Amino acid sequence: MKRGKVSNNVIRRLPRYLRKLDALEAAGVSRISSFELGQQLGLTPSQIRQDFSCFGEFGQQGYGYNVTALRSQIASILGMDRGFSAILIGVGNIGHALMDNFCFSDWGVKLACAFDIKPAIIGTVFNGVPIRSMDELEAYLKENRVDIAVLAVPKEAAIPVAELLTSQGVEAIWNFTNLELTEPNSPTIVENIHFSDSLLSLSYFVAERHDEKAARAARAEKQG
Repeated sequence: MKRGKVSNNVIRRLPRYLRKLDALEAAGVSRISSFELGQQLGLTPSQIRQDFSCFGEFGQQGYGYNVTALRSQIASILGMDRGFSAILIGVGNIGHALMDNFCFSDWGVKLACAFDIKPAIIGTVFNGVPIRSMDELEAYLKENRVDIAVLAVPKEAAIPVAELLTSQGVEAIWNFTNLELTEPNSPTIVENIHFSDSLLSLSYFVAERHDEKAARAARAEKQG
């Protein structure tokens, strides 16, 4: 498998391929062509072939793709077989929801520990994940490998906690604080999650559709 410089757009499409291949496997589909895969994902066959060619040659001309093999290859590209370790910082509404509803292990990541400041939950275990005091975070980072930190603390705590994580060599931050954490020279990779972005994108498309309907109605009224 080759792994050169790959565009962000290609990387963003890989999880979509993975989810679709999981669904195909569950439905008992053993092979699929780039044309069929493109139809189901709203992509062109050439786009799919170009995306996969960034990492090697996965299909066979006249045969298409073996669904199980392709799923395994994409999972490997995404690092799901690396045994990455994660911690959660902040067990409030979002953090608790992630622990309760999101299965990290399904995506190749082990959620090893969570941290919070609330005495009532420190020392407890939730869904197999121990919850420790924030006072223990720095020592934990020094003693344990942490590949990904899931940040779900209040906004005012986001920057100092992110600085601590970076100083202790944490590779990546999955940031749910709704505060944009951007530092061009930081060695830590940050994925900023903003729930409002998806909602506002939907709002734009709904507004666009309403405007198109209004324009059509105005034209029809003018013609009538």
